[in-house]
Amino acid sequence: MELAQAPRAVATDQLLAQVEAALREVPDPEIPVITIHQLGVIREIERVGEGLRVTITPTYSGCPAMRVMEEDIRRVCGRAGVPVEVVTRLSPAWTTDWMSEEGREALRRFGIAPPTGQKAHGPVPVGLSVRQVSCPLCGSEQTEEISRFGSTACKALRRCLSCREPFDEFKTL
Repeated sequence: MELAQAPRAVATDQLLAQVEAALREVPDPEIPVITIHQLGVIREIERVGEGLRVTITPTYSGCPAMRVMEEDIRRVCGRAGVPVEVVTRLSPAWTTDWMSEEGREALRRFGIAPPTGQKAHGPVPVGLSVRQVSCPLCGSEQTEEISRFGSTACKALRRCLSCREPFDEFKTL
């Protein structure tokens, strides 16, 4: 589907700053309570001539939402008449470390347990331990994993043993 384009605007610093701010508010198509900026998918917004170059990194290399994210970025820029180039960068791979604290809190308020811990750097020690994930509804740490994959590949399905409610967990990568 081709989106209607606004007439090309004169790219002033103020206009580009407004478009950059609007790009930071684009919601994630799968979890609309968090923006793609809070998720860490937007890696860079550069001014190139009279337009912008937006570099994005998918949470997974096969993320089905990437095409929608690209279209949303083009729509925001197109509404303002600002030309945009969307570049997908796969390296370095996206990590949950790139998710903002504001984004993690938005997930928690929505009932999705945000990723915990940090990604591994270097060799990973192997041990017998149970990973604790707090229930986003009651705060209990008495939870269990029901399925490693939830409604999307980036989430796992868990259940709280205290309040008995199921919830999604955004997996740590």
